[in-house]
Amino acid sequence: MQGHILLVEDDNAIATVVTAALEDEGFEVSKSDSIAGRDRLLASRSFDAMLTDVVLTDGDGIESLNAVRQLHPDMPIIILSAQNTLDTAVRATDTGAFEYFPKPFDLDDLVRAVLQAAGTREIIDRSREEPGEALPLVGRSQAMQGVFRMITRVLRNDLTVLILGESGTGKELVADAIHQLGHRKTGPFVAVNAAAIPGDLIESELFGHEKGAFTGAISQAIGKFEQANGGTLFLDEIGDMPADAQTRLLRALQSGRIRRVGGRQEIAVDVRIVAATNRDLKPMIAAGKFREDLFYRLNVVPIQLPPLRERADDIGALARHFLRRAADDGLPLRQLDAAAITLLERQVWRGNVRELQNTIYRLALMARDDVIDTETIASVLDEAIALRNDGAENDNFATALETWLPTAGATDGRLYHSALAAFERPLFEHALRQTAGNQLRAAQLLGINRNTLRKRLDELEIDPDTFSV
Repeated sequence: MQGHILLVEDDNAIATVVTAALEDEGFEVSKSDSIAGRDRLLASRSFDAMLTDVVLTDGDGIESLNAVRQLHPDMPIIILSAQNTLDTAVRATDTGAFEYFPKPFDLDDLVRAVLQAAGTREIIDRSREEPGEALPLVGRSQAMQGVFRMITRVLRNDLTVLILGESGTGKELVADAIHQLGHRKTGPFVAVNAAAIPGDLIESELFGHEKGAFTGAISQAIGKFEQANGGTLFLDEIGDMPADAQTRLLRALQSGRIRRVGGRQEIAVDVRIVAATNRDLKPMIAAGKFREDLFYRLNVVPIQLPPLRERADDIGALARHFLRRAADDGLPLRQLDAAAITLLERQVWRGNVRELQNTIYRLALMARDDVIDTETIASVLDEAIALRNDGAENDNFATALETWLPTAGATDGRLYHSALAAFERPLFEHALRQTAGNQLRAAQLLGINRNTLRKRLDELEIDPDTFSV
């Protein structure tokens, strides 16, 4: 069975046709013609996806979705509507609907959307399983939901995928997910990092070589293309591939055949290509460093991975996930308290998920207590984690300061102290809020002496007791 679908539709003819089409695909379908009936079904069990009309006998199918989201936050929702207006489309989009289909719709397109939606739910569910069984993609943020949705669109086909994103965002994990959940999952998954292979060896690495093809080729070698036959070949850091190798790669992608270095015979290979890069390839194309025709061959289905700064809501879940992984790797099992998670969420993770993972492993190793709090983080990490900012944030602060200075109204000799007071007050108040008024922990968070903090609180007339819980 593909999954269990809830269909909320008061037009019996449409409900009958849609139900038959979904059941032909192996879905179980539960039906309701009203919001009240929908809610009774949702209270009784979970569903892999829901299809709902907008105008129902007892209300508006879109306006009532907030209650649905509270019960089933991860259930993909597909909205059907005969109210084919821009307003309806915007309302459907605002709900975070997986898809919106104005009536009349193409039944095949609807079935494909349901298959994709059910696949998205599978990714979410598997990301929450116990360590060792989980698909290593964690995230409930809107940014990651978009990634999950794109993954589901390529599971039942062999379209070439290009994964784009900064270093450390998890590009290989996405490639692995496409393989594990796709129709090639019984075949091999072979990864090759173009940036880690010397330029004069990359063709041999990809296509293999014959004995005697070059100095040191003392025997025949099978390349990554042949190793991945019947499965998926992941080409990481494709932007670092030398020009000659790009030409041969393009030929292999176009023909489905490769030739080993030093060989004369062409060999047919059946591989699904997933490529990735942290580079912006378009300027490289303009500079003649990357082949434009290869880019278009790879960029059939682009998947853009968000940096961690754009999915801060996922940091707590990621941190807990890495703590479990650390325990599986032999480190003590730790937990994070709420303030520690808040502190991690405020950090600028330039290295993205990879940096967060390394930090969590370090905390798991170095922490003295089973529960990691902000004091533990401050004592373990060398850098002032709470105060790190990227260049953009520094520029924003400088701009704000330049705007404030003309309005400061400070007398001669007082400008520095006025600016310092304006800066310190919100900073100290924020530290006290984060630590529930605990001056010792606030001082550690700020990286200053507790006596210095007390003195400045008195001078600024800030009462730490007002921040206690």
